[in-house]
Amino acid sequence: MRTDDDSWDITESVGATAIGVAAMRAYETRRADALFSDPYAEKLVEAVGSENWTAMLRGTREDLREQGGSFIQGVMGYFLIARTLYFDKYFADAMDVGVRQFVILASGLDARAYRMQWPSGSVVFELDQPKVLEFKAKALAQDTPAADRREVPIDLRQDWPKALLDKGFDPAEPTAWLAEGLLRYLPGDAQDRLLDHVAELSAPGSRMALNIGPGERALSDDFRKRRAEALAKNGIRVDLEQLWYPWEGRTDPRTWFAMRGWLVREGDPVALLQDRGRTVLGAALPDMSTHILMTAIRPRGDDTL
Repeated sequence: MRTDDDSWDITESVGATAIGVAAMRAYETRRADALFSDPYAEKLVEAVGSENWTAMLRGTREDLREQGGSFIQGVMGYFLIARTLYFDKYFADAMDVGVRQFVILASGLDARAYRMQWPSGSVVFELDQPKVLEFKAKALAQDTPAADRREVPIDLRQDWPKALLDKGFDPAEPTAWLAEGLLRYLPGDAQDRLLDHVAELSAPGSRMALNIGPGERALSDDFRKRRAEALAKNGIRVDLEQLWYPWEGRTDPRTWFAMRGWLVREGDPVALLQDRGRTVLGAALPDMSTHILMTAIRPRGDDTL
């Protein structure tokens, strides 16, 4: 059960979910028809030293391979692939319009600072729990980031804006922010404070990308049951439903940004995959529809979506 002051290592609580996401990226990278390449994901998962997580990333267990009901090729796999594609393009678009300052909130095992092609002068700030960043730094010690990567070890429920500024963040420069898979791990009031801070630190021309969903209750009982069974049968001890705070009663980020004059655009994960030639099985469509991708831009006079 989550508490307001809990913390975690990479193999514990919220940290363990980052391993699962990296395993998904590694599994996709191994495919002959991969829609993206993340050569660091497998290295990060293997650095955990867990036979169960390694089996997940390699897709060697039957429970993880069953179409429609698997953890890798089912709804979660579909959505995490779509999410990766969406946010990769989000960063690339920001680069194209001249943004050179990037902030990844709750970066987990995100390897974009290493795997993307960053323009000269790009600075990528990664914020997360100290132990999570320590693990990633050790796992990728032999690799060189493709941008000026700056770690900001801090809990996002603390005074992270000061920590970010102390690392050289410039609030006068346009920033591309990313909150990938983050909001449901925050209480509603912490989410609002986080968005307030983002807005306060965002110069005109800044943008924010995140994913949201209406919560676990919107997912089918059948999917939730099969997800739990797949994890348990493969020795992965993560009770996802105990890690997420309720969605009910919190502010919808789309509304939050729109009310403050930001330009808001939504992404369709199913359309995104289908446009890239990836078939989404019909059984997964209802649960896929509960996931939302969004981008918001603070106008500077010439910005459009």
